[in-house]
Amino acid sequence: MTTDQETAIINQIIEGNTQAFAVLVDRYKDLVFTLALRMLKNREEAEEVSQDTFIKVYKALAKFKGDSKLSTWVYKVAYNTCLDSIKKNKNRYNEVTIDSFSEHQLKTVGNALDVLEEKEQQKTIQECLQQLTSKDSFLLTLFYFEELSLEEISKVVNMEANTVKVNIHRARKRLGNILKQKLEPETIQNYERARS
Repeated sequence: MTTDQETAIINQIIEGNTQAFAVLVDRYKDLVFTLALRMLKNREEAEEVSQDTFIKVYKALAKFKGDSKLSTWVYKVAYNTCLDSIKKNKNRYNEVTIDSFSEHQLKTVGNALDVLEEKEQQKTIQECLQQLTSKDSFLLTLFYFEELSLEEISKVVNMEANTVKVNIHRARKRLGNILKQKLEPETIQNYERARS
């Protein structure tokens, strides 16, 4: 959506055009839900937060200044709504410690991923992302799946771009550790099947 299209939709929504708001919701609903699910790790909570996000977007749209892209602003509203939900429910999520990773270990993880079929890779990565903390999963989703720049992510999560970069690097290491633990048994099984 171009800036002009965004501006036109925003103006139509502010004037009370519900169909224009439906277009905005339709455009961002899947992503908002995915981000909420990554952070909250609970389908019902993610659905509730997604709805809350769009209610907040609707109410605050007149205050949107256009300093960033509309999508970045919507992600930020979703992120803050998720944080509010986490605080409210005081959920605790699994934390994975960072193990020291050598270049060889990272190559082994990469080689193990090559063994899996593409659909299995996606499923495995999604399962492993669920094991990360909310913040790590959220950052990796924005950076790798939504392909937001470090600057755009920094606006969403209110961090300096360099801090975002460091957090993404650490999250990748954690994800690599989880993938390694998951893939080693599968790689061994695939190897044994191939030999028999």
